[in-house]
Amino acid sequence: MELKRVVVTGLGALTPIGNTVAEYWNGLSNGVSGAAPTTRFDAGKFKTQFACEVKGYVPENYFDRKEARKMDLFSQFAMVVADEAVKDANLVEGTYSPDRVGVIWGSGIGGLRTFQEECVNFAHGDGTPRFNPFFIPKMIVDISAGHISIKYGFRGPNFSTVSACASATNALIDSFNYIRLGMADVIVSGGSEAAVTEAGIGGFNALKALSERNDSPETASRPFDKDRDGFVLGEGAGALILEEYEHAKKRGAKIYAEIIGGGMSADAYHITAPHPEGLGALNVMQNVLRDANIKPEEVDYINVHGTSTPLGDVSEVKAIQTVFGEHAYKLNISSTKSMTGHLLGAAGAIEAIASILAIQHQEVPPTINHFTDDESFDPGLNFTFNKSQKREVKVALSNTFGFGGHNTSVLFRQLND
Repeated sequence: MELKRVVVTGLGALTPIGNTVAEYWNGLSNGVSGAAPTTRFDAGKFKTQFACEVKGYVPENYFDRKEARKMDLFSQFAMVVADEAVKDANLVEGTYSPDRVGVIWGSGIGGLRTFQEECVNFAHGDGTPRFNPFFIPKMIVDISAGHISIKYGFRGPNFSTVSACASATNALIDSFNYIRLGMADVIVSGGSEAAVTEAGIGGFNALKALSERNDSPETASRPFDKDRDGFVLGEGAGALILEEYEHAKKRGAKIYAEIIGGGMSADAYHITAPHPEGLGALNVMQNVLRDANIKPEEVDYINVHGTSTPLGDVSEVKAIQTVFGEHAYKLNISSTKSMTGHLLGAAGAIEAIASILAIQHQEVPPTINHFTDDESFDPGLNFTFNKSQKREVKVALSNTFGFGGHNTSVLFRQLND
Protein backbone atom coordinates (compact mmCIF):
# COMPACT_ATOMS: atom_id res chain seq x y z
CA MET A 1 0.00 0.00 0.00
CA GLU A 2 1.04 3.58 -0.54
CA LEU A 3 1.98 5.28 2.71
CA LYS A 4 0.35 8.62 3.44
CA ARG A 5 2.35 11.75 4.19
CA VAL A 6 2.29 13.15 7.73
CA VAL A 7 2.74 16.78 8.73
CA VAL A 8 2.81 18.79 11.96
CA THR A 9 0.01 21.36 12.20
CA GLY A 10 0.03 22.39 15.87
CA LEU A 11 2.47 22.80 18.76
CA GLY A 12 2.21 23.27 22.53
CA ALA A 13 4.97 23.65 25.11
CA LEU A 14 5.31 24.08 28.86
CA THR A 15 8.99 24.05 29.77
CA PRO A 16 11.51 25.29 32.34
CA ILE A 17 12.42 28.14 29.97
CA GLY A 18 8.98 29.14 28.70
CA ASN A 19 5.33 28.30 29.27
CA THR A 20 4.21 28.62 25.64
CA VAL A 21 5.81 27.68 22.32
CA ALA A 22 6.75 31.32 21.66
CA GLU A 23 8.32 31.72 25.10
CA TYR A 24 10.10 28.39 24.74
CA TRP A 25 11.67 29.38 21.43
CA ASN A 26 12.72 32.73 22.86
CA GLY A 27 14.49 30.91 25.69
CA LEU A 28 16.14 28.47 23.30
CA SER A 29 17.39 31.04 20.81
CA ASN A 30 18.76 33.25 23.58
CA GLY A 31 20.51 30.45 25.45
CA VAL A 32 18.54 30.74 28.69
CA SER A 33 19.16 28.24 31.49
CA GLY A 34 16.10 26.89 33.30
CA ALA A 35 18.06 25.49 36.26
CA ALA A 36 17.64 26.94 39.76
CA PRO A 37 17.37 25.77 43.38
CA THR A 38 14.45 23.39 43.85
CA THR A 39 11.23 24.97 45.12
CA ARG A 40 8.88 21.97 45.07
CA PHE A 41 10.36 20.58 48.29
CA ASP A 42 13.17 21.25 50.77
CA ALA A 43 16.20 19.68 49.09
CA GLY A 44 18.69 20.79 51.73
CA LYS A 45 19.71 17.24 52.64
CA PHE A 46 19.92 15.98 49.05
CA LYS A 47 23.13 15.66 47.05
CA THR A 48 21.44 17.63 44.26
CA GLN A 49 19.50 20.67 45.43
CA PHE A 50 18.38 22.14 42.11
CA ALA A 51 16.34 21.27 39.05
CA CYS A 52 14.80 22.72 35.90
CA GLU A 53 11.30 23.45 37.14
CA VAL A 54 8.43 25.02 35.21
CA LYS A 55 8.22 28.64 36.40
CA GLY A 56 5.09 30.50 37.43
CA TYR A 57 2.72 27.61 36.85
CA VAL A 58 -0.57 28.05 38.74
CA PRO A 59 -3.05 25.18 38.24
CA GLU A 60 -6.03 27.43 38.93
CA ASN A 61 -5.14 29.44 35.82
CA TYR A 62 -6.04 26.39 33.75
CA PHE A 63 -8.41 24.25 35.85
CA ASP A 64 -11.01 24.74 38.51
CA ARG A 65 -9.78 23.59 41.90
CA LYS A 66 -11.90 20.43 42.01
CA GLU A 67 -10.70 19.34 38.56
CA ALA A 68 -7.04 20.04 39.37
CA ARG A 69 -7.19 17.84 42.49
CA LYS A 70 -8.12 14.86 40.32
CA MET A 71 -4.94 15.10 38.26
CA ASP A 72 -1.29 14.63 39.05
CA LEU A 73 0.95 17.43 37.86
CA PHE A 74 2.15 15.43 34.85
CA SER A 75 -1.44 15.15 33.60
CA GLN A 76 -2.07 18.84 34.22
CA PHE A 77 0.99 19.65 32.13
CA ALA A 78 -0.30 17.35 29.37
CA MET A 79 -3.70 19.04 29.31
CA VAL A 80 -2.15 22.52 29.14
CA VAL A 81 0.08 21.78 26.15
CA ALA A 82 -2.57 19.76 24.35
CA ASP A 83 -4.90 22.75 24.60
CA GLU A 84 -2.26 25.08 23.14
CA ALA A 85 -1.55 22.64 20.30
CA VAL A 86 -5.22 22.00 19.46
CA LYS A 87 -5.87 25.75 19.31
CA ASP A 88 -2.69 26.32 17.31
CA ALA A 89 -3.81 23.71 14.77
CA ASN A 90 -7.29 25.28 14.64
CA LEU A 91 -8.90 21.88 15.18
CA VAL A 92 -12.52 23.01 15.36
CA GLU A 93 -15.61 20.82 15.21
CA GLY A 94 -16.77 20.13 11.71
CA THR A 95 -13.26 20.05 10.24
CA TYR A 96 -12.50 16.49 11.34
CA SER A 97 -14.17 13.21 12.23
CA PRO A 98 -13.84 12.54 15.99
CA ASP A 99 -13.53 8.81 15.28
CA ARG A 100 -10.42 9.54 13.20
CA VAL A 101 -8.60 11.69 15.76
CA GLY A 102 -6.43 9.92 18.33
CA VAL A 103 -4.20 10.66 21.30
CA ILE A 104 -0.88 8.85 21.79
CA TRP A 105 1.06 10.21 24.73
CA GLY A 106 4.38 9.42 26.39
CA SER A 107 5.61 9.56 29.98
CA GLY A 108 8.46 7.70 31.57
CA ILE A 109 7.20 7.74 35.16
CA GLY A 110 3.69 9.22 35.30
CA GLY A 111 2.22 10.30 38.63
CA LEU A 112 5.30 10.00 40.80
CA ARG A 113 4.28 12.74 43.22
CA THR A 114 0.86 11.17 43.73
CA PHE A 115 2.40 7.76 44.36
CA GLN A 116 4.91 9.24 46.81
CA GLU A 117 2.31 11.23 48.72
CA GLU A 118 -0.14 8.34 49.08
CA CYS A 119 2.56 5.95 50.30
CA VAL A 120 3.93 8.50 52.78
CA ASN A 121 0.47 9.22 54.13
CA PHE A 122 -0.21 5.52 54.62
CA ALA A 123 3.17 4.91 56.26
CA HIS A 124 2.58 7.78 58.72
CA GLY A 125 -0.91 6.62 59.57
CA ASP A 126 -2.14 3.97 61.96
CA GLY A 127 -2.23 1.22 59.37
CA THR A 128 -5.82 1.88 58.36
CA PRO A 129 -5.93 1.86 54.54
CA ARG A 130 -7.09 5.39 53.78
CA PHE A 131 -6.27 6.26 50.17
CA ASN A 132 -7.45 9.01 47.88
CA PRO A 133 -10.13 7.57 45.57
CA PHE A 134 -8.25 9.20 42.69
CA PHE A 135 -4.90 7.65 43.70
CA ILE A 136 -4.81 5.12 40.87
CA PRO A 137 -6.24 7.28 38.05
CA LYS A 138 -3.90 10.13 39.07
CA MET A 139 -0.85 7.87 39.02
CA ILE A 140 -1.16 5.64 35.96
CA VAL A 141 0.90 6.68 32.95
CA ASP A 142 -1.90 6.31 30.38
CA ILE A 143 -4.30 8.70 32.10
CA SER A 144 -3.07 11.82 30.27
CA ALA A 145 -4.12 10.35 26.93
CA GLY A 146 -7.47 9.55 28.49
CA HIS A 147 -7.96 13.07 29.86
CA ILE A 148 -7.14 14.67 26.52
CA SER A 149 -9.48 12.43 24.56
CA ILE A 150 -12.32 12.97 27.04
CA LYS A 151 -11.98 16.75 26.95
CA TYR A 152 -12.14 16.97 23.15
CA GLY A 153 -14.18 13.88 22.31
CA PHE A 154 -11.38 12.34 20.24
CA ARG A 155 -12.35 8.69 19.71
CA GLY A 156 -9.47 7.42 17.59
CA PRO A 157 -6.42 5.38 18.75
CA ASN A 158 -5.72 6.17 22.39
CA PHE A 159 -2.84 4.90 24.51
CA SER A 160 0.47 5.79 26.11
CA THR A 161 4.05 4.79 25.42
CA VAL A 162 6.58 4.07 28.18
CA SER A 163 10.25 3.73 27.29
CA ALA A 164 11.91 5.92 29.92
CA CYS A 165 13.45 9.01 28.30
CA ALA A 166 12.49 7.81 24.82
CA SER A 167 8.76 7.70 25.68
CA ALA A 168 7.56 10.86 23.90
CA THR A 169 9.52 10.06 20.76
CA ASN A 170 8.03 6.58 20.74
CA ALA A 171 4.61 8.26 20.97
CA LEU A 172 5.46 10.43 17.96
CA ILE A 173 6.68 7.45 15.96
CA ASP A 174 3.55 5.43 16.76
CA SER A 175 1.39 8.41 15.80
CA PHE A 176 3.33 8.83 12.56
CA ASN A 177 2.83 5.16 11.71
CA TYR A 178 -0.89 5.09 12.52
CA ILE A 179 -1.50 8.07 10.26
CA ARG A 180 0.65 6.98 7.34
CA LEU A 181 -1.02 3.54 7.45
CA GLY A 182 -4.40 5.23 7.17
CA MET A 183 -5.63 4.31 10.67
CA ALA A 184 -6.19 7.93 11.74
CA ASP A 185 -6.34 11.41 10.21
CA VAL A 186 -5.04 13.38 13.19
CA ILE A 187 -3.24 12.40 16.39
CA VAL A 188 -2.41 14.57 19.40
CA SER A 189 0.99 13.33 20.48
CA GLY A 190 3.81 14.28 22.82
CA GLY A 191 4.77 13.70 26.42
CA SER A 192 4.71 15.08 29.94
CA GLU A 193 6.68 14.52 33.13
CA ALA A 194 6.65 15.92 36.67
CA ALA A 195 9.32 13.99 38.55
CA VAL A 196 10.91 16.85 40.51
CA THR A 197 10.04 15.24 43.84
CA GLU A 198 11.93 13.80 46.79
CA ALA A 199 11.67 10.35 45.22
CA GLY A 200 12.72 11.62 41.79
CA ILE A 201 15.78 13.57 42.91
CA GLY A 202 16.70 10.98 45.55
CA GLY A 203 16.37 8.07 43.14
CA PHE A 204 18.50 9.63 40.44
CA ASN A 205 21.03 10.73 43.08
CA ALA A 206 21.31 7.13 44.21
CA LEU A 207 22.10 6.18 40.60
CA LYS A 208 24.77 8.94 40.53
CA ALA A 209 23.08 10.27 37.39
CA LEU A 210 22.53 13.90 38.42
CA SER A 211 24.87 16.84 38.46
CA GLU A 212 25.77 17.94 42.00
CA ARG A 213 26.90 21.43 41.01
CA ASN A 214 24.84 23.10 43.76
CA ASP A 215 27.00 26.23 43.77
CA SER A 216 26.09 27.01 40.15
CA PRO A 217 22.82 25.36 39.05
CA GLU A 218 22.45 27.50 35.94
CA THR A 219 25.72 26.09 34.52
CA ALA A 220 25.25 22.51 35.74
CA SER A 221 23.92 21.06 32.49
CA ARG A 222 26.96 21.25 30.23
CA PRO A 223 26.84 18.61 27.46
CA PHE A 224 30.19 17.85 25.81
CA ASP A 225 32.09 19.95 28.35
CA LYS A 226 35.10 18.31 29.99
CA ASP A 227 33.73 18.99 33.47
CA ARG A 228 30.17 17.66 32.95
CA ASP A 229 29.05 15.64 35.96
CA GLY A 230 25.54 14.43 35.20
CA PHE A 231 22.18 15.66 33.98
CA VAL A 232 19.78 18.17 35.52
CA LEU A 233 16.28 16.89 36.19
CA GLY A 234 13.57 18.84 34.40
CA GLU A 235 9.79 18.86 34.18
CA GLY A 236 7.13 19.98 31.72
CA ALA A 237 5.44 18.85 28.54
CA GLY A 238 5.24 19.20 24.79
CA ALA A 239 2.42 18.45 22.35
CA LEU A 240 2.42 18.07 18.57
CA ILE A 241 -0.57 17.71 16.28
CA LEU A 242 0.34 15.15 13.62
CA GLU A 243 -1.97 15.10 10.62
CA GLU A 244 -2.35 13.38 7.29
CA TYR A 245 -1.14 15.81 4.64
CA GLU A 246 -4.22 15.83 2.40
CA HIS A 247 -6.49 16.16 5.44
CA ALA A 248 -4.47 19.16 6.61
CA LYS A 249 -4.59 20.77 3.17
CA LYS A 250 -8.34 20.22 2.87
CA ARG A 251 -9.08 22.11 6.06
CA GLY A 252 -6.56 24.84 5.30
CA ALA A 253 -4.25 24.11 8.21
CA LYS A 254 -0.87 25.80 8.53
CA ILE A 255 1.96 23.30 8.33
CA TYR A 256 5.13 23.58 10.40
CA ALA A 257 7.04 20.67 8.88
CA GLU A 258 6.69 17.17 7.53
CA ILE A 259 7.67 14.16 9.62
CA ILE A 260 9.44 11.83 7.23
CA GLY A 261 10.87 9.01 9.34
CA GLY A 262 10.99 7.25 12.66
CA GLY A 263 13.66 4.89 13.93
CA MET A 264 13.91 2.59 16.94
CA SER A 265 16.56 0.26 18.33
CA ALA A 266 17.85 -1.28 21.56
CA ASP A 267 21.34 -1.23 23.02
CA ALA A 268 20.83 -4.70 24.55
CA TYR A 269 23.73 -3.81 26.81
CA HIS A 270 22.95 -2.35 30.27
CA ILE A 271 19.97 -1.05 32.24
CA THR A 272 21.34 2.50 32.63
CA ALA A 273 24.66 2.84 30.77
CA PRO A 274 24.80 3.39 27.02
CA HIS A 275 26.66 1.02 24.74
CA PRO A 276 30.27 2.30 24.93
CA GLU A 277 30.63 2.36 21.14
CA GLY A 278 27.19 3.86 20.64
CA LEU A 279 25.91 0.79 18.81
CA GLY A 280 22.24 1.38 19.64
CA ALA A 281 22.50 5.07 18.73
CA LEU A 282 24.24 4.16 15.49
CA ASN A 283 21.52 1.65 14.59
CA VAL A 284 18.64 3.98 15.39
CA MET A 285 20.01 6.79 13.22
CA GLN A 286 20.63 4.39 10.35
CA ASN A 287 17.08 3.09 10.82
CA VAL A 288 15.49 6.54 10.69
CA LEU A 289 17.45 7.53 7.59
CA ARG A 290 16.41 4.29 5.92
CA ASP A 291 12.78 4.80 6.91
CA ALA A 292 12.80 8.33 5.51
CA ASN A 293 14.70 7.21 2.40
CA ILE A 294 17.16 10.06 2.62
CA LYS A 295 20.94 10.23 2.59
CA PRO A 296 23.00 11.30 5.62
CA GLU A 297 24.18 14.32 3.61
CA GLU A 298 20.64 15.70 3.57
CA VAL A 299 20.52 16.23 7.35
CA ASP A 300 21.38 19.77 8.47
CA TYR A 301 20.86 19.66 12.23
CA ILE A 302 20.83 17.01 14.95
CA ASN A 303 19.13 17.77 18.26
CA VAL A 304 21.08 15.20 20.22
CA HIS A 305 20.09 13.31 23.35
CA GLY A 306 23.13 15.00 24.94
CA THR A 307 22.28 14.69 28.63
CA SER A 308 25.61 15.98 30.04
CA THR A 309 26.71 12.60 31.39
CA PRO A 310 30.32 11.47 31.03
CA LEU A 311 29.51 8.27 29.13
CA GLY A 312 26.34 9.14 27.22
CA ASP A 313 27.68 12.17 25.39
CA VAL A 314 30.73 10.27 24.14
CA SER A 315 28.82 7.25 22.81
CA GLU A 316 26.28 9.39 20.93
CA VAL A 317 28.97 11.44 19.21
CA LYS A 318 30.82 8.27 18.21
CA ALA A 319 27.63 7.04 16.59
CA ILE A 320 27.08 10.33 14.76
CA GLN A 321 30.58 10.26 13.30
CA THR A 322 30.12 6.68 12.13
CA VAL A 323 26.72 7.28 10.54
CA PHE A 324 27.44 10.66 8.95
CA GLY A 325 31.13 10.30 8.12
CA GLU A 326 32.59 13.45 6.56
CA HIS A 327 29.17 15.11 6.59
CA ALA A 328 29.33 15.14 10.40
CA TYR A 329 31.63 18.17 10.04
CA LYS A 330 29.08 20.07 7.94
CA LEU A 331 26.01 19.72 10.13
CA ASN A 332 25.10 21.43 13.39
CA ILE A 333 24.77 19.47 16.60
CA SER A 334 23.22 20.88 19.75
CA SER A 335 21.80 19.71 23.05
CA THR A 336 18.88 21.83 24.21
CA LYS A 337 19.01 19.91 27.51
CA SER A 338 21.77 22.34 28.39
CA MET A 339 18.91 24.85 28.82
CA THR A 340 15.81 22.81 29.71
CA GLY A 341 17.42 20.06 31.71
CA HIS A 342 16.27 16.50 31.09
CA LEU A 343 12.48 16.13 30.98
CA LEU A 344 12.75 12.32 30.97
CA GLY A 345 9.66 10.94 29.20
CA ALA A 346 8.73 14.40 27.89
CA ALA A 347 12.19 15.17 26.48
CA GLY A 348 11.43 13.83 23.02
CA ALA A 349 8.38 16.07 22.69
CA ILE A 350 10.01 19.38 23.53
CA GLU A 351 13.13 18.47 21.55
CA ALA A 352 11.04 17.55 18.51
CA ILE A 353 9.45 21.00 18.85
CA ALA A 354 12.92 22.56 19.07
CA SER A 355 13.91 20.73 15.88
CA ILE A 356 10.78 21.92 14.05
CA LEU A 357 11.30 25.50 15.21
CA ALA A 358 14.89 25.35 13.98
CA ILE A 359 13.44 24.62 10.54
CA GLN A 360 10.85 27.37 10.92
CA HIS A 361 13.34 30.02 12.01
CA GLN A 362 16.38 28.74 10.07
CA GLU A 363 18.32 28.92 13.31
CA VAL A 364 20.01 26.26 15.42
CA PRO A 365 19.59 26.68 19.19
CA PRO A 366 22.81 26.43 21.17
CA THR A 367 24.48 24.03 23.55
CA ILE A 368 25.10 26.44 26.42
CA ASN A 369 27.50 26.14 29.36
CA HIS A 370 30.55 25.17 27.35
CA PHE A 371 33.66 26.21 29.23
CA THR A 372 36.35 23.58 28.68
CA ASP A 373 36.99 21.45 25.61
CA ASP A 374 36.97 17.69 26.11
CA GLU A 375 39.63 15.85 24.11
CA SER A 376 37.13 12.98 23.70
CA PHE A 377 35.37 15.05 21.02
CA ASP A 378 36.67 15.99 17.60
CA PRO A 379 37.20 19.78 17.60
CA GLY A 380 36.06 19.87 13.98
CA LEU A 381 32.47 19.07 14.96
CA ASN A 382 30.06 21.98 15.35
CA PHE A 383 28.31 21.61 18.71
CA THR A 384 26.75 25.10 18.40
CA PHE A 385 28.41 26.10 21.64
CA ASN A 386 26.98 28.96 23.73
CA LYS A 387 25.22 30.92 20.96
CA SER A 388 22.55 30.01 18.43
CA GLN A 389 23.61 29.94 14.79
CA LYS A 390 21.71 31.06 11.71
CA ARG A 391 21.91 28.52 8.89
CA GLU A 392 19.80 26.72 6.32
CA VAL A 393 17.88 23.93 8.05
CA LYS A 394 15.80 21.83 5.68
CA VAL A 395 16.07 18.53 7.58
CA ALA A 396 16.41 18.10 11.35
CA LEU A 397 16.96 14.89 13.31
CA SER A 398 16.00 14.44 16.97
CA ASN A 399 17.52 11.68 19.13
CA THR A 400 16.21 10.41 22.47
CA PHE A 401 17.53 7.44 24.42
CA GLY A 402 16.19 5.84 27.61
CA PHE A 403 17.23 3.65 30.51
CA GLY A 404 16.83 0.04 29.45
CA GLY A 405 18.68 0.76 26.22
CA HIS A 406 15.71 2.21 24.32
CA ASN A 407 16.72 4.39 21.36
CA THR A 408 14.46 6.53 19.17
CA SER A 409 14.99 9.04 16.38
CA VAL A 410 12.62 11.16 14.31
CA LEU A 411 13.26 13.17 11.17
CA PHE A 412 11.50 16.41 10.21
CA ARG A 413 11.73 18.15 6.86
CA GLN A 414 10.75 21.55 5.57
CA LEU A 415 7.61 21.06 3.50
CA ASN A 416 8.62 20.94 -0.16
CA ASP A 417 5.20 21.58 -1.69
